[in-house]
Formats: sequence, C-alpha cells, structure tokens
Amino acid sequence: MEKKGDKYTVVGTDIEAVKEQARNSGLSYNEAIEWIAKTTGGRGTNVYSDTDIEAVKMQIKESEKTKGN
Repeated sequence: MEKKGDKYTVVGTDIEAVKEQARNSGLSYNEAIEWIAKTTGGRGTNVYSDTDIEAVKMQIKESEKTKGN
C-alpha cells in the first residue's frame, strides 16, 4: 500500500513515472467520447454535438419547399 510521500509502491513501481506516463498517454475517456461523437455521429452523444438543430430543421424545411415546386 502506498504511504503519503513514498516515491515507489510496495512492489517497486515508480509512482511519479506512472503519473508522467499517464499525462503523456493521449486523450482522456471524456475527450475520446467527444471526438467519437463529433467525427462519427454516434448515438446518445448529442451532449457533445455542436450542430445547430434549428438551422438543420430550417434547411430541411427549405429543401422540402423546393421539392414541392
């Protein structure tokens, strides 16, 4: 078990090295989910979307008017 101020775990792992490696490892879970949502249109990811829903609705409405003529 790690004690406050210890540099190594009881099995010899360098705690600071692990922390540094984690900082340099890439995207966090939430960053990855956001990237997936923005690039693949995944389901249930609307909280990460930057799509203007009202603008899309207006485009659809205009497109339907054009098709009707």
